[in-house]
Amino acid sequence: MKFTPVRLALVGGETLLGRELQDVLDNRLAGSAITSYSASGEGNFGEQEGEAVYLEPLNAETIARDQAVLLAGKEEGARKAYELAKAAGGHPLLIDCNGHLELQPEARIVCPLLEEPDVSASWLQVVAHPAASAIAYVLTRVAQHAGVHETVAHVFEPASERGQAGLSELNQQTAGLLSFKPLDKDVFDTQLSFNLLPHYGAEAPLKLSAIEHRIERHVATILSRQVRDKVVPMPSVRLVQAPVFHGYGISLWIQFQGNVSAEEVAQALASAEIEIRGELDEPPNNAEVASQSGLIAGDIRVDRNNAKAVWIWLVGDNLRMVADAATEIVMEIKAVRK
Repeated sequence: MKFTPVRLALVGGETLLGRELQDVLDNRLAGSAITSYSASGEGNFGEQEGEAVYLEPLNAETIARDQAVLLAGKEEGARKAYELAKAAGGHPLLIDCNGHLELQPEARIVCPLLEEPDVSASWLQVVAHPAASAIAYVLTRVAQHAGVHETVAHVFEPASERGQAGLSELNQQTAGLLSFKPLDKDVFDTQLSFNLLPHYGAEAPLKLSAIEHRIERHVATILSRQVRDKVVPMPSVRLVQAPVFHGYGISLWIQFQGNVSAEEVAQALASAEIEIRGELDEPPNNAEVASQSGLIAGDIRVDRNNAKAVWIWLVGDNLRMVADAATEIVMEIKAVRK
């Protein structure tokens, strides 16, 4: 296999996810040409290497020579890219990293963590939600060891999933509470700092339940494509907004069809994608996985009230997981087989 240079467009290069994508692509695909556009796809001023620059608007001519467009910005930017690519007969390939286009008829949910990317399947590839990818990956691996009967997943959402606005609001709320000042509530419409939220306030622009449903859809889609002789029942998912900046924490309760040990489950999970922490190791936490690829699982223990069930604590960087997945798709585009 040899590699050829690849031309990419990045919509939303100024966003948290856009910057993460840029870093990962620069490290893994050095020499590739990446043109950044604003999150909305419109002409706008941005910043590159500390310098103010004008970002050209996204249009048919600017992306005609690109092999893929990575979407990491606003919904309007994603829809603009979709209309341009659709009008051009499905060129260039779109890689939707936010899920804005997942309900379009051409959309294909992809999970490179479990599956080899297939860029011939559709010109609109939607990267699976990072929490859905993590849950599906764990369940698929443990199911190869023992039959899974039932699963409950508590997913703790970081503020960075709401972009820079989410981080800024959490930071302001923390400072405001400590100094007895009014709190900003534009993103969450309620107090998140020093708090856990089962749902956002009524005026929040996005509902936490909508994200929860998206995770469930993606888990179901990913699991439906796995080997049929290892059927994994759909897990029950609960999403909770946590007052943390980065990284998912996922508490998994998995009941098997027979008795299991923590050691057996750890062995089933151990892979290139999951680092296992034993009893004598420090339990994984979301802060330490910032900018790190892969997942870390620890505090694996048998349920004291059910010998067939285990608890697993799983962490992963939400932004890096999506950036890694998108890069795998780009590498599939870039690879030229002799």
